[in-house]
Amino acid sequence: VSLQTVEGAHVCGGSILNERFVLTAAHCVGNDGASESFPAEDYRVRVGTTTYQTGGQLMKVKRIISHKSYGNFLNDLALLELAEPLKWSNNIKPIELADAEVMPGEKIIISGWGMLSSSGPIPDDLQWTTVQAISQEECDAKMLWGVDSLICLGHFNSNGACWGDSGGPATYQGKLVGVSAFVVNNCGSEYPDGYTKVFYHKDWILENMKVSN
Repeated sequence: VSLQTVEGAHVCGGSILNERFVLTAAHCVGNDGASESFPAEDYRVRVGTTTYQTGGQLMKVKRIISHKSYGNFLNDLALLELAEPLKWSNNIKPIELADAEVMPGEKIIISGWGMLSSSGPIPDDLQWTTVQAISQEECDAKMLWGVDSLICLGHFNSNGACWGDSGGPATYQGKLVGVSAFVVNNCGSEYPDGYTKVFYHKDWILENMKVSN
């Protein structure tokens, strides 16, 4: 999923949870620590294509629900309620939320239209790579910030997430385990990437998807 401005500029990634809701990062749709997100009508979502500028379907966003405790890189989640329900196809399907912790050392797939390097271009085509879940202790040792609500993903230098990947998915065994939140220093640095842990926030996600039904 490509979250875009109404003018068509790619802003962030996202994941389809059901016919009405897409999950992304709160910092994609609001300022750090702000209780209000930006207006829903400023955004649209392109689904069902690997090229963010063409193909698939363009959907209007009806409402944005950002996590009330978002701030300082934590609880960095937002739900986008679509104006019209999605129709499932070979290219448009929901992803299941993770129902367990991911063990350190497991291989995780991340994807998005983020920059190819810190100063590089945004690719037209969806990119993906394999990274590795690391323990909270190792994350704490590497960037002095290992918390239970984050999943830290280690990668080789010049690999990993970059600007524009925010809000996009980290998947394990076909389930959504993380939402891209931040990189440390520059993209592809020696530091792990921070992803908001879906399993930790599962109750919040499910509760807030109910609100409008």
